[in-house]
Amino acid sequence: MTATRSDAALLLPDATARRLLPLARATSGETDATASPLDGSHLADVPQSTLDDVDAAFASARAAQPAWAELGASERGRRLLAFHDLLLAAQAELADVIVAESGKARKDAVEEVFHLAMTARYYGQYAAGFLRPQRRRGVFLGLTRIDVHHHPKGVVSVISPWNYPLTMAMADGLAALAAGNAVVAKPDAQTVLTALAGLELLRRAGVPDDVWQVVTGPGGEIGTALVERGDHVCFTGSTATGRKVGVGAAERLVASSLELGGKNPMVVCADADLDAAVDGALRGCFSNAGQLCASFERLYVARAVYADFRDRFVAAVAALELRPGLDWTGEVGTLTSAAQLDKVQAHVEDARAKGATVLVGGHHRPDLAPWSFEPTVLEGVSEDMECFRDETFGPVVSLYPFDTEEEALALANDSTYGLNAAVWSRDHARARALASRIRCGTVNVNEAIAASFGSLSAPMGGMGQSGLGRRQGPEGLLRFTQVQAVATQRGMGLGAPTGASREKFAEVMTGALKVMRALRL
Repeated sequence: MTATRSDAALLLPDATARRLLPLARATSGETDATASPLDGSHLADVPQSTLDDVDAAFASARAAQPAWAELGASERGRRLLAFHDLLLAAQAELADVIVAESGKARKDAVEEVFHLAMTARYYGQYAAGFLRPQRRRGVFLGLTRIDVHHHPKGVVSVISPWNYPLTMAMADGLAALAAGNAVVAKPDAQTVLTALAGLELLRRAGVPDDVWQVVTGPGGEIGTALVERGDHVCFTGSTATGRKVGVGAAERLVASSLELGGKNPMVVCADADLDAAVDGALRGCFSNAGQLCASFERLYVARAVYADFRDRFVAAVAALELRPGLDWTGEVGTLTSAAQLDKVQAHVEDARAKGATVLVGGHHRPDLAPWSFEPTVLEGVSEDMECFRDETFGPVVSLYPFDTEEEALALANDSTYGLNAAVWSRDHARARALASRIRCGTVNVNEAIAASFGSLSAPMGGMGQSGLGRRQGPEGLLRFTQVQAVATQRGMGLGAPTGASREKFAEVMTGALKVMRALRL
């Protein structure tokens, strides 16, 4: 693979941090220094929030939320559409901030901007329709009217990760805003500047300051405080932490949305277009250096084409441009932290020691960036190896042959996770049938991730240990609402008439129910 250090400047201008950091609600006087994964150099001294700051954020958000809801869904939608336009206009600076904080390739950073803009456009255009009161059938046709309303829950807590610091910090919250809620958000400590850059544009789009606020600090303290105060809790991150978030929310009888880990499978059938499958695997395995909950770590390939696919895939991985930096030349960026590097190295070394073959990659590249690791393809991975079942969350994928599609299905479903999958075949009907039997929240046919993730009407989320709830689609907005049924009765009441025999009333009701059954009412 091609591997070079970028000649681009690695640090953001100091003026960028000075402009963005005051947007956080943080008054402790303490700061936390962050460094760029690109070269380890200092990025910012991020002010830290106190529990009093969190309380103040929720208090002001609760005070501001009713007026935001009263604007109506159409007006809120217009402001989201303005946000869409501002995102596209600011994409160059946003990409700089994302790359400097996360170390991902610039192409991956710009995809974040696009996805968030698409999310803003989707809910900006369609939220009013999703929230419109609905008529439902009443118990007696013509006599009972049912109106279903969706009311905002109040203040939504959003706790977001470092791997997609713009879209994960804001996409869930945009749906909450569209539904009439206020938001208090805590981004990961490594990527606060990106979240604040998004907030700056959101306020320019007309969202009042108190309707979306950002607090900072360690997850164990500030994140827990958000779980203890939100009327709905959104968390994206590890399954272990997600369990704690879910328990904390459940103890308060509030709902939570949890997008957690994945050990995602890709199935290549014998009739697949191998060039397209290789291209999809490259994107599905190594976007953001594999630090994506929906990325593939298990590739199952029909034995008839296994050797051909393996050779093409290994050659394509070897040709990837491993070039951390702010410019456009790199195809694969760097891991974001020392902790991620440690885990990736441990999985590769464990597999190597227990007999797996490293077909390409497998090495730490500190000459490129402190935590850079080569895109790696393994063969011969067995159940006793750590990477067989555990999520690596890095640029490492294992290849496995299969003989029948039933075997491929069993292998794909042999996981406690169930987030994303892909099936590659020229027979679309057969591929869709196979895809529907894979226990994952999203399955793409002849695409890696973008077909589902880029289709904003498609709900996205996990099964099993990959989480609860869905983002995107109507489901992604309606989760932030309380559902209310208003029933209006005309004419006679539904109880027994005054003075009537209860036994006679039961007979009349029995006859009426039989008639309704016969008429399919």
